[in-house]
Amino acid sequence: MTADVLGPGYEAIELPMGRDAEGDVVATLVRRRRTDPSRRAVLYLHGFVDYFFQKHLADFYVDLGFDFYALDLRKYGRSLRPHQTANYIESLSDYFPEIDEAVRIVRDVDGHDTLLLNGHSTGGLIAALWADRAKGRGLVDGLFLNSPFVDLAEPLVLRKVGAGLARALRPRFPKAKLPAGVSDRYPRSIHRDHEGEWEFDLEWKPILGFPVRAAWLAAVRRGQLRLHKGLDVDVPVLVMASTRSVRPTRKVLDVTGADAVLDVEHMARWAPRIGRHVTLVRVDGGLHDLVLSAEPARTRVFDELTRWTNGYLPAG
Repeated sequence: MTADVLGPGYEAIELPMGRDAEGDVVATLVRRRRTDPSRRAVLYLHGFVDYFFQKHLADFYVDLGFDFYALDLRKYGRSLRPHQTANYIESLSDYFPEIDEAVRIVRDVDGHDTLLLNGHSTGGLIAALWADRAKGRGLVDGLFLNSPFVDLAEPLVLRKVGAGLARALRPRFPKAKLPAGVSDRYPRSIHRDHEGEWEFDLEWKPILGFPVRAAWLAAVRRGQLRLHKGLDVDVPVLVMASTRSVRPTRKVLDVTGADAVLDVEHMARWAPRIGRHVTLVRVDGGLHDLVLSAEPARTRVFDELTRWTNGYLPAG
């Protein structure tokens, strides 16, 4: 591994993932180890228009007794290359090889016995689908899903129209840009140069986001509908979501203390379909990325996660 952009204590390794229609593909595994050896580890998967930058999340896990790993998926963050379309894939299963390789490194190379998979937003959907495929193999011991992207945020009619448009365009125009995306109100509310307290790379996580492409949205929708039919994840699952959502508009600018990206009621509705043992926790004042919430919501997130890991994961 080599030094990571986050500075001392962080290492990164590039994982070659072969080629696709755009050329060479890589993923990037970031690692932060405890000073004292640990047999427990966590692997973090980010969301759409995102990458791993939340150092305080790594601090939390290290203090809890875990070695921390994060995977920048292909065409995101550290793994995005000049010849690539940012954040673009045509199936969520395209991400499975890099998750497989990351898990192999965490378990077989670095020697961890216990592994928690932590996914945020789109990463939460991907984590659930991957864990369903991996059931019975003993690869992970628990799943923590932070505001998972289990359904499209729009009202039912618009969900059907948007998904239908994506399906129609995908065969001939897979990279067509759709009139959809995340409002800039949420990223502005979290970046320290605007209204927030966090610093992140605006090339990798731009305020105005990246275009939503037809094939990407179609892939996400297929994954969501697969989850709606019912997965069979065979390890304990913790789903956390804010207590309320807000839809930013020209008249609604205040997104404080709410999920301004997804509908939290969808998360509550679909969480039981993920596996056999699912715990749902709602966080008052939580943002879309709950670990970026202002206090006291952020402390509540970490307190609930601590309680759950102590109760359901094997001791280190």
